[in-house]
Amino acid sequence: MAKQNLNNEELKWYQKLRVKYKLTIRRQDTYEERVAFQISRLNVIIYTGVFAILLIILTSLFIAYTPLKEYIPGQTELETRKKLYTLQQKTDSIETALRRKQLYLDNIRNVLNGGEVPSWEQGERKDSIEYNDIEMERSKEDSILRAQFEQQQKYDLMGFNPVTGKVQQASEDIRWPVNFFKPVSGFVTNKFSAETNHFGVDIVPDEDKTVKAVLGGTVLFAEWTVETGNVIAIQHNQNMISVYKHNANLLKDQGAMVESGDPIAISGESGELSSGPHLHFELWMNGRPVDPEKYILFKRLYE
Repeated sequence: MAKQNLNNEELKWYQKLRVKYKLTIRRQDTYEERVAFQISRLNVIIYTGVFAILLIILTSLFIAYTPLKEYIPGQTELETRKKLYTLQQKTDSIETALRRKQLYLDNIRNVLNGGEVPSWEQGERKDSIEYNDIEMERSKEDSILRAQFEQQQKYDLMGFNPVTGKVQQASEDIRWPVNFFKPVSGFVTNKFSAETNHFGVDIVPDEDKTVKAVLGGTVLFAEWTVETGNVIAIQHNQNMISVYKHNANLLKDQGAMVESGDPIAISGESGELSSGPHLHFELWMNGRPVDPEKYILFKRLYE
């Protein structure tokens, strides 16, 4: 017996959880054994845990599906607000219906008594508007804004015609406004002439020989040709193409994306048709050449 007790004392704590114990229920007067159970500490822990989990689940279900949930802090306030909001909507609807009913009864009473019918403005707002009575008048602020805009358009080089000194009307081939960037700074020595197949203008650059894109777009062509030397062409929106010929060097390759004013080449005199350093610039719209001087202001050396 002492050896068995010693062994029990030497057991580890997790081993002690499995040691069996006998639970006996006896009568007090006769000590007669009525019920006996064999349990261990591990059984007690398991049974207690399962009972606690079941108790929590049952309590949650009981609270969720019975009126007891109203006694939970916070739940009552939310439900009360919902009910108050619903009651307020119903009250407003009832009040509106009563007001209309009262107005209807007043109208009938006045008609029967030979009196005047009350106006809708006394009880209800007018739901219909007489649009024919609205007068469209130009305000003072609108007139000032129109004058400022028209004044700005007078000095817009976007459509300026240097021959007549007037603003060029928007072409049907292009959706205005379009702000062209000057391809190079210099003087125009040879103008556009469709009769002589000169479909552009020849520009002799100043000190700056950098050629710039007149609009943003995609480089459509960037190659060397025998007659016009290094040529670069850019595809723009609205079916427009700008062409730059006789360049000394090209700064962009075919397929490159450019923005308005980006350097694309260095002007020169490449090609057999070049008689000196200049830039031959062409502007095409819908497959037809147009005079670039109608859309870009250049300095001239010819009459």
